[in-house]
Amino acid sequence: MTIFHSMNTTASALTAQRLRMDVISSNMANVDSSRAKYVNGQWQPYKRKMVVMQPAEGEFSSFLNKAMNISESNTIGRGVKVTRIVEDNTPFKMVYDPEHPDADENGYVALPNVDPLKEMVDLISATRSYEANVTVFNATKAMMMKALEIGK
Repeated sequence: MTIFHSMNTTASALTAQRLRMDVISSNMANVDSSRAKYVNGQWQPYKRKMVVMQPAEGEFSSFLNKAMNISESNTIGRGVKVTRIVEDNTPFKMVYDPEHPDADENGYVALPNVDPLKEMVDLISATRSYEANVTVFNATKAMMMKALEIGK
C-alpha cells in the first residue's frame, strides 16, 4: 500500500460516479425521443441506460497477495470500476397521440422507458456519492499536508 492508495481509490469512485451522472443526463435528455435507433426499417424509441460497477480487481497487488497466501479479508479495497453500460429492457410507454408522426395505426406512440422521477432519484444518489468522495479526497490531502508540515 502506498501513501496515495486512498487517493487512487477515491479517484476511481469519482470517475465512476461522474460517468453515472453523464448517463443519467443522457437518459433525461432523451425522455421524449421516439426516434433513437433505426431497426429493421422502423424507428425505435430511446432505451434507458444504466451503469454497472464492480470492485476494481486484477491489479498486480491482488495477484501478489494471492501468491503469498494472504486472504482477501486482509487486503485493502482497490476502488471501483465501470464494467459496462447496459440498456434497460422494460417495455416502452405507450401514449395515445394520433397526431404524432410516429403513431401506429391505433394512434399510440411508443415513448422511451425513462422515468424522470427514477432518474432524479438516481441523480441525487450519484451526486451525494460524488460529494462524499470529494470530501474524502480533500481530507486525505489535508492529512498529507499536515504530515509534510511535521518535518518543518
